[in-house]
Amino acid sequence: MQTMTTYPSIDFERARRNMVENQVRTWEVLDARVLETLTELPRESFVPPAYRALAYADMALPIAHGETMMKPIVEGRVLQSLELKGHEDVLEIGTGSGYFTACLAKLARRVISVERHADLVELARERLRDGGIGNVEFVHADALRDFKPSQSFDAIAVTGAMASVPPDLRDWLKPGGRMFVVAGVEPAMRALLLTRETDGNLSEERLFETELPYLAGAEPLQRFSL
Repeated sequence: MQTMTTYPSIDFERARRNMVENQVRTWEVLDARVLETLTELPRESFVPPAYRALAYADMALPIAHGETMMKPIVEGRVLQSLELKGHEDVLEIGTGSGYFTACLAKLARRVISVERHADLVELARERLRDGGIGNVEFVHADALRDFKPSQSFDAIAVTGAMASVPPDLRDWLKPGGRMFVVAGVEPAMRALLLTRETDGNLSEERLFETELPYLAGAEPLQRFSL
């Protein structure tokens, strides 16, 4: 089995520890399993070569198709908010680089990750295979248009922003299931944790303010004025 590539010119292991201790922890991420996952996973193996030296910087990093990797501090908060214990089935909407997919896979029983760009799907699949992570199913589809899951989930992680949350996503959650999403219209975008109650409705917890690029099809409607 192959191992993820290392780059000896940069001490990525030290950079990874510094990221966890000086960025993620200080942003109130204290869950031991989340911190262990972020400490162990080589984020540099998921970053485009041009930005590899910035793999552990406190910034969103560009990938293909105008997409981005979330800041490490946001990734940590998302993982902590979902409260994964290892037995959950998780849906990820937006595979991107595959790094956050790998984090979810380390913390859950099974992950289904949906991505509309075929090349990102193949690259993420290769990266996780090289890292020995085998509990992820990748789906090439537009999650907001032609994806119809055959099951409900304990948790859903939406890795791009949405102007509003489509009602269908509620039905993809099991009762008691949690969904992380960044919702709203700039500059008033908020990270939310939505929980499906037994009556089918969603309760909402506001976590923090942040900004993410919108998922395709989830942008706010354009308003025209004369």
